[in-house]
Amino acid sequence: MPGTLTRPAVPRGATPQPPASHRRTLCFENPAPHAGHRIVLYGPGGVGKTSLADLAPGPVASFDLDDSHAVLHPKHTKRIGGVESWDDLRAVLNGEGWDKVRTIVVDSATRAEEFAVAWAIANVPHEKGNRISRIEDYGFGKGYQHVYETFLTLLGDLDRHVRTGRNVILICHDCTTSVPNPQGEDWQRYEPRLQSPSSGKASIRLRVREWADHVFFLGYDVDVKDGKGHGCGTRTLWPVEMPHCMAKSRRLTDPIPVYPNDAAVWNALFSQPEAKEG
Repeated sequence: MPGTLTRPAVPRGATPQPPASHRRTLCFENPAPHAGHRIVLYGPGGVGKTSLADLAPGPVASFDLDDSHAVLHPKHTKRIGGVESWDDLRAVLNGEGWDKVRTIVVDSATRAEEFAVAWAIANVPHEKGNRISRIEDYGFGKGYQHVYETFLTLLGDLDRHVRTGRNVILICHDCTTSVPNPQGEDWQRYEPRLQSPSSGKASIRLRVREWADHVFFLGYDVDVKDGKGHGCGTRTLWPVEMPHCMAKSRRLTDPIPVYPNDAAVWNALFSQPEAKEG
């Protein structure tokens, strides 16, 4: 037919070759030698997440979005002021004054997600032009996608700091969720309290797990006997996936007891060679 584009015939059994403009010579490069670590630290309220982050390699600068510093008074962390919204958070991250900071703490990422929700409602128009007040008003699943895409911009901002050598710690509250088990009964475990629709799409929780180099669960040590929990207030940091918690680490492999004013976790993390994958 006139005006119809046709592809050149390829002989049977032959492999089509890409045009020369789409070919590149294979090259290798070394990873950034001084890149920082992407860390997620989560657990129940009051377990000591903020205090543990305070002991990370300093100087430490914290977005105290949960207003916990007024009570805890961290000794080594400088509180970043003037952050009341999503725009404030991103503006500071992309601004000046970070030269002497070694570790950035977002306390908490759960609260930062609430900022992202508010930003999306205020700035992402409904496809029909309707005024909305809740994320569900966008329609089935669409609001979660808007929040997901908004939150990804924060991870991009943090990545720029990681590439310059700064560590990033996202503190999260925890939640319990059911884990599907194709081989038997499902079970419950702890996971970071971030958006994760049941469909699995637009899951900030799963995307953050992929993004992070380390996902640490900090919890109380509890023994269960005759249906009752027993403990003495001791705590353990779990750096690897266990039936009771989501976790991962590119360096650590064993649970670490956590004591007050003890930086053993950070000493172990930053003194270990990076684990080889594959």
